[in-house]
Amino acid sequence: MLPQFDNTEIAFRYKNSKDLKQAQFLFSSMGSQALTSIGIKLTTLALNLRLPIEGIIKRTIFRQFCGGETMQEAAQTADTLDKYGVGIILDYGVEGKENEVEYDKAVPEFIKAIQYAASQKNIPFVSVKVTGFARFALMEQVHNRVELSQAEKEEWARVGNRIAQIGAAAHQYKVMLLVDAEETWIQDAVNDLIDPLMEKYNQEEAIIFNTFQLYCHGTLPYLKQMYNEAKSKGYILGAKLVRGAYMEKERARAAEMNYPSPIQPNKVATDHDYDESVHFCLEHLSNISLFIGTHNEQSCLLAAKYMDEHGLQHNHPRVYFSQLFGMSDNISFNMANAGFHVAKYLPYGPVRDVMPYLMRRAQENTSVAGQTGRELLLINKELKRRKS
Repeated sequence: MLPQFDNTEIAFRYKNSKDLKQAQFLFSSMGSQALTSIGIKLTTLALNLRLPIEGIIKRTIFRQFCGGETMQEAAQTADTLDKYGVGIILDYGVEGKENEVEYDKAVPEFIKAIQYAASQKNIPFVSVKVTGFARFALMEQVHNRVELSQAEKEEWARVGNRIAQIGAAAHQYKVMLLVDAEETWIQDAVNDLIDPLMEKYNQEEAIIFNTFQLYCHGTLPYLKQMYNEAKSKGYILGAKLVRGAYMEKERARAAEMNYPSPIQPNKVATDHDYDESVHFCLEHLSNISLFIGTHNEQSCLLAAKYMDEHGLQHNHPRVYFSQLFGMSDNISFNMANAGFHVAKYLPYGPVRDVMPYLMRRAQENTSVAGQTGRELLLINKELKRRKS
């Protein structure tokens, strides 16, 4: 049975009508680029002035896209999703820190999340972002193979130690670790840290996953290169496939610094490479564990059809589908209802600390063609169904 993405009864059965109406209001607001831009500026100003607006944020956009301020609150959200066969990815959403004390403080928080996930059957993944443990400028130097000073070498070694601690905990507790992608001009620094961890810990099953952003035209060849490397070295490649998150920033930087843009020429090329990558991974599941992170219905349907046509069970242990919490419930819950492994990205953390994440969600829903309209269409359809 293939999923039916227009089935709103299944998509929204975990939400009551009050929650749906609030989501309707939010997505209606985010449909206006001008309104979203003004809202972001006013929110930033209010937070900088230390005005007491956390309560308003928590009851609105935070509630839509985050699991709570603490791991315990996120766990309650996870329990709700678990009733419908949807797992979660714990994502401690604190961003934008720029000092060693904050980096060190984050490590035990992630290890605590891993330990908690190990005790829950519905939390197969924990997500990390390397820029949560290292200065951006340092990562840029490492990416560019700039000779580091002695102090910088020691600083980079501390970064490696932080990531190694988290990787070791993931392996010890058998919790899969998703490492987010970064901007192309620091991504090699991420790979330098993560590739050796994959080789070390992905011997029998994939524990460590690196992210491949298919809006870059060089990613599909790189994915195949990494597959060959993993196969030759005898480990399983953990491949998290996404389209990408920094397109405007990447193109602007390339134009400003006068180098060829790493971004695909158009959406058609991105979609082609994404689906080709999914197809390649599904063909090589003996050496790849695949995480399909997308809000694109067609990509999910193509993957589901491939699995049916090639006799791959829907709950194959090496295939997961994923969407962000608060978005594309029509994909997540209908895929889960059809028996596929599905896990929602569930950020949590103090309201002020997750604001960069929430602002990206607001901007994304404004800029991604059709995303807000699709969400609204489905919500309106379900509210109408319930009313009738």
